[in-house]
Amino acid sequence: MATPISPSFALAALAAATLVAHTLAVAQSAPIQKLGKGEGQVDIVAWAGYIERGATSKDFDWVTDFEKKTGCKVNVKTAGTSDEMVALMNEGGFDLVTASGDASTRLIRGKKVQPINVNLIPSYKNIDPRLQKAPWHFENGQHYGVPYQWGWNVLMYNTKVFGNKPPTSWEVVFKEMNLPDGKSNKGRVQAFDGPIHIADAALYLKHTNKALGIVDPYELNETQYKAALDLLRGQRKIVGKYWHDAFVQIDDFTNEGVVASGSWQFQANILKSKKQPVATVVPVEGATGWADSTMLHVEAKHPTCAYQWLEHSLNPKLQGDLSAWFGSVPAVPAACKGNKLLTDEGCARQGYNDFGKISFWRTPVTQCKSQNNACVPYHKWASDYIAVLGGR
Repeated sequence: MATPISPSFALAALAAATLVAHTLAVAQSAPIQKLGKGEGQVDIVAWAGYIERGATSKDFDWVTDFEKKTGCKVNVKTAGTSDEMVALMNEGGFDLVTASGDASTRLIRGKKVQPINVNLIPSYKNIDPRLQKAPWHFENGQHYGVPYQWGWNVLMYNTKVFGNKPPTSWEVVFKEMNLPDGKSNKGRVQAFDGPIHIADAALYLKHTNKALGIVDPYELNETQYKAALDLLRGQRKIVGKYWHDAFVQIDDFTNEGVVASGSWQFQANILKSKKQPVATVVPVEGATGWADSTMLHVEAKHPTCAYQWLEHSLNPKLQGDLSAWFGSVPAVPAACKGNKLLTDEGCARQGYNDFGKISFWRTPVTQCKSQNNACVPYHKWASDYIAVLGGR
């Protein structure tokens, strides 16, 4: 039976398909020069686990103190995929979004976010230099986002099933095989419910089918792209369910018999805290990853509170706590030392020194260096991935 496509994913992907065209002009409006009085609230679209107020664990709360200091109430809308974030920002009504690289370029070129005046954010100078002018939020000499967190997409697996033979390749979630417990992986593995998962397939093929000549998993010519889709169609036959909600995936590993999937360290950390038998690995083929930036809507109704949040988001305590909670890496290196929750080894454990090995999410566009400006653009990724999920 085909896994049903979530309506939110389908609508978001279609919205993305209509928005993304590499010919879209980059927004050129001038950034805010002066802040006024706080407006009393700020509305944020965020990944699950990114904006915590102690509801899940009292140790993780970086909202309550901000609200007391500024008088700005924080309202959060959780999104499960970058396409959902783009769709929500297109609809409007939000001030900020924690956008990954596969959303940020679309938001910039779709003129849905405004330039950021980093002079109004004193702590911007403390951001990791590798991120300060990263291409996913810095275009044409303009800042369009404030780096928040980054990390890689790990392979999470059930240690009871794999025993003393942990997986070393992404093959375990792409191709049908018997696992170390003697049972097939069919119906027991998951894949990400978003078009950017095509890049995971491309990264795997880059290492296992070198004849394809893949240089960059986000820059695929027609032949390379077709090979990635064919791999995903094969994967479709073994995937029990596609995931985009971190907490649903946690339940799937706990109660629904899922034993292997691409995931975030966030899910693994929560499962481990509940004494579930899981571990994570970065396979031999490497990993894709995400570097998230907080971006300001072009029609933000609460810009002062939004800028106050942007400054607050960079304090080392928040950055370290969030890194410990989410399994990510702080955008502010100072957060890597002296945080009891993260520990001084936390940043290295979660990939701080492996920045150059990660294929960070980006929005695929036609104009690409590695394939002579003949790459398959994102709107094709979006529509074709819907087809894959539908068994076509």
